[in-house]
Amino acid sequence: MNESKMIWKIEPSQKAENVHLLYIYDDVSATGKFNWNTWEFDDSETSAKYFREELAKISSGSEIELHINSNGGSVKEGTAIYNQLVQHESTKTGYVDGVSHSVAFLILQACDKRIMGLGTSALIHNMWMQCEGNATQLRKYADDLDAMMESNRKVFMKRATITEEKLMELMETETYLTPQQCLEYGLIDEISGEADQSSINQLNLTRINQLKKEVTNQKQLREEIAQLVKNVNQSRKDPEPNQSSLLNLFKGMSRKEG
Repeated sequence: MNESKMIWKIEPSQKAENVHLLYIYDDVSATGKFNWNTWEFDDSETSAKYFREELAKISSGSEIELHINSNGGSVKEGTAIYNQLVQHESTKTGYVDGVSHSVAFLILQACDKRIMGLGTSALIHNMWMQCEGNATQLRKYADDLDAMMESNRKVFMKRATITEEKLMELMETETYLTPQQCLEYGLIDEISGEADQSSINQLNLTRINQLKKEVTNQKQLREEIAQLVKNVNQSRKDPEPNQSSLLNLFKGMSRKEG
């Protein structure tokens, strides 16, 4: 996670009543791009400050859809945005449309439901920073990074299904994750474009119950036909089988079916 740069962009729009879309699709930093005409930095529309202003426009009880295609970046900005999302009283669904790398993947964890599309990827790794100084100062920078990483891991461990030791191992080796791996590790809730396994299981259970019902109905039908044949054969033994007997037999079957 580069402390000086983060990739994302916010484009608020309204999909439907009380449903608001936010897009993290471009570079972001605390300051905007350098304006060569004014020789100053433009105001950033992708900073934590800007994000706070956009969230303030969204009323409580609304729905937010956050779409991400970001290479990640600033720990400071990303962590603030994560906490702003957590604190906002709304239902939040996060979608990974392309990549969700570094701190962008941390921001995704603020959503109530986290969804990755087919072909997307996530990246988790240890933080890094550019620094200079003497040996004592450099050791302090390393200690500071360790403390920051410990806090960072707590965000993922809130819902992860792997141990913190496993998460540390993945971050140490700077690991790219597929949607299937993220789902297995508890880092997302769903892969769009693939049927949810629980839904498949429920559908199979419904089909099995329907099949059992059909088998039971067929068994009852065979028993009724066998009884009908038995009654008919018995009536043939009578000197003069009357029609009223057969009529009463069919009436009995009708009452049973009802």
